[in-house]
Amino acid sequence: MKALCWHGKGDIRCETVPDPIIQHPRDAIIRVTSCAICGSDLHLYGGMIPSMERGDIVGHESMGEVVEVGSEVTNLKKGDRVVVPFTISCGECFFCKRGFYSGCERSNPSAKAAAEMWGHSPAGLFGYSHLLGGYAGGQAEFMRVPFADVGPIKVPEGLTDEQVLFLSDIFPTGYMAAENCNIQEGDTIAVWGCGPVGQFAIKSAFLLGAGRVIAIDTVPERMAMAEASGAIVLDFHDVDIYEKIQELTSGRGADACIDAVGTEADATASLDSVLDRIKTAAFMGTDRPHVLRQAIHCCRNFGTVSIVGVYGGFLDKIPMGSAVNRGLTFRMAQTPVQAYLPKLLERIERGEIDPSFVITHRATLEEGPDLYKTFRDKKDGCIKVVMSPGS
Repeated sequence: MKALCWHGKGDIRCETVPDPIIQHPRDAIIRVTSCAICGSDLHLYGGMIPSMERGDIVGHESMGEVVEVGSEVTNLKKGDRVVVPFTISCGECFFCKRGFYSGCERSNPSAKAAAEMWGHSPAGLFGYSHLLGGYAGGQAEFMRVPFADVGPIKVPEGLTDEQVLFLSDIFPTGYMAAENCNIQEGDTIAVWGCGPVGQFAIKSAFLLGAGRVIAIDTVPERMAMAEASGAIVLDFHDVDIYEKIQELTSGRGADACIDAVGTEADATASLDSVLDRIKTAAFMGTDRPHVLRQAIHCCRNFGTVSIVGVYGGFLDKIPMGSAVNRGLTFRMAQTPVQAYLPKLLERIERGEIDPSFVITHRATLEEGPDLYKTFRDKKDGCIKVVMSPGS
């Protein structure tokens, strides 16, 4: 089969690789009909995530048709259309039973190495390094899905791939980002980053009752999309974000702030972001947390900072004094996607949201390597790429 494979920083190739096979009775094999490039895939592309190996199949936003199931998979059958969550979860451990699927204790075979880095291991993830299991990703013609009796959700008739594909990751992630904010009717929510996750955080904040959403970015196409969703948009190159949010909130600050950027914040946004870039380039730091610092300062007293941007290691110069003295709440996670799937699918079916609004580029797998570069460089108005393997 054809698949997109990682070969180093800035090097994604479309290659022919062996087809996946059933390895465990709880496996399923999916013929991928649609898959997408995620913003967090750009961290792989940029060489920011450790323990990648040459030839690894990437991608964790995928859906398709079941072509084979293991003997213990009774909820799926050949021909079912399914969306595959990016989190791999057993459904039986301490965390899965409590709905914290992304903390699954059983799905990461590299749990010991992950625990050495983070204290405890999260769940395994598709296509996202050997630290998180070394699982082959879904930017391919076929993919193996472990614990298939727990993860994939069937797609109802009448819904297209583009309407449901993002249930695999970015819609639940954006929704969780907003849900974390404990939004009260009329609240002001500030969202840093108008990439796909940020766009869903904006939409979700309004769905959950926000009165205003302030969206912060600098890419014109992203800002236009956020504005079309009803957000007040701020270009961080044109205005002082802290001062502007103070002005918009009568000096109080936003009720909650969402960091939808993570480890690779723009390195020209401020002096501290420039220093972050220098530190990571010199291997003196692992992440560039400028956005998180700013979100903390812009949040009102006893407000919430919701973090869904991906961070990898240790963060430098986080203003904990501000957070502690002003009573901020921090909420963050890799999204436990399975916990969100039923209610978000219902919202799609009811017509409350059509997630396909973020798609700007449609392509084949063969075009994928070039589109990784386009997406990274924010060229050609690229906000979200969807690929159709086999087309």
